[in-house]
Amino acid sequence: MIPIVSIVGTSDSGKTTLIEKLVPELVRRGYRVATIKHDVHGFDVDREGKDSWRHKQAGAHTVVISSPRKLALIRDVDHDAELAELRDKYIQDVDIILSEGFKRNPQPKIEVFRKERRRELLCTKEDNLLAVAADEVLHVGVPCFGLDDARGMVDLIEEKFLKGAKSPRVRLRVNGRDIPLSSFVQKSAAGTVRGMVSALKGCESPRTVEIRIDE
Repeated sequence: MIPIVSIVGTSDSGKTTLIEKLVPELVRRGYRVATIKHDVHGFDVDREGKDSWRHKQAGAHTVVISSPRKLALIRDVDHDAELAELRDKYIQDVDIILSEGFKRNPQPKIEVFRKERRRELLCTKEDNLLAVAADEVLHVGVPCFGLDDARGMVDLIEEKFLKGAKSPRVRLRVNGRDIPLSSFVQKSAAGTVRGMVSALKGCESPRTVEIRIDE
């Protein structure tokens, strides 16, 4: 199950800014990251007049916009989905999910705290508070990091949720074309190949394996 860490805090406390610091630090360490943003006011991804907008206006329940490098899914929903539901229905092939908001969900939380915004934290340990990112030192029973200490927070996330989660890097090229592989396929392929190779004499502990098949 993909772990989720929620970044919570008051409006304009710096939740998005913190996510912008955590994501590249996680990526630098080799993890695949997904993010989920909660918007209580609703939002529009599509633009009026575009073909996909016209599909939706015509009554389509679900519209998928696909390109060689990106895709977007637009669909009607009848409730405000919980984080676990969003993960299980829509997200695969990542090592961790960072969400912005969702403070009422049960997932572990890092709260962004600024003393000029609020006198007390929104969350407590009973709310599954994992850590605090603050502009002053707080003694609240959980680790407290500076607002810019992305490395320290990722160290904590890695220790708590990502031991053994890093996906092996497996690259497949067929007829000169790169074929994208999900993390599940990469792990399966790596395990199979390493198992075969490690049985060969002199290859007991393979770390990097290269295979090329030519006709």
